[in-house]
Amino acid sequence: MTTINDKIILLVGLMGSGKTSVGKRLSKKLNLPFVDGDREVEKAAGLSLIDILKCFGLEEYRAGEARVMKRLLQGAPCVLASGGGSFVAPQTREYARKNAITIWLKADLDVLYHRTAGRQHRPFLKGNDTELKNKLETYINEEYPYYSEADIIVETKEEQVDITVDRVINAINNFLAQEHQ
Repeated sequence: MTTINDKIILLVGLMGSGKTSVGKRLSKKLNLPFVDGDREVEKAAGLSLIDILKCFGLEEYRAGEARVMKRLLQGAPCVLASGGGSFVAPQTREYARKNAITIWLKADLDVLYHRTAGRQHRPFLKGNDTELKNKLETYINEEYPYYSEADIIVETKEEQVDITVDRVINAINNFLAQEHQ
């Protein structure tokens, strides 16, 4: 029987959905290593995400991200926070279906905006407030259909991270219990 510690726990969702903050605390509670997909892409390239995009463009960035996600999704059990758009790639979704429990941390536009406004390290979200909201809305429309393929959907709200983590653990346990009925 599969237990919560036997699989990769893949967190997917848009920038600001809580993948990193929830993932770090979830990994501690589950006694699994935490892996940040964006940091792994940076390590593989030897460049920051911003520099990868400047030097190679979006298409090459996404190709590198897909290679890194393939490697990570074939690795040991961990809590893996994916890059915001990495789950859009069909190959990544396929490896995730085979090797991970996927959890979509779903957040509405206002939550995403509140969490990402003023953050300069997010290369995909540059611009003023109106531009930011428009970009987030575009990402919601383009990427939420892919995220909906996740095994589990957990709505993230303006709440303490530990409450969200507990809700994620309960959702995983319920998913595993249903899987083994």
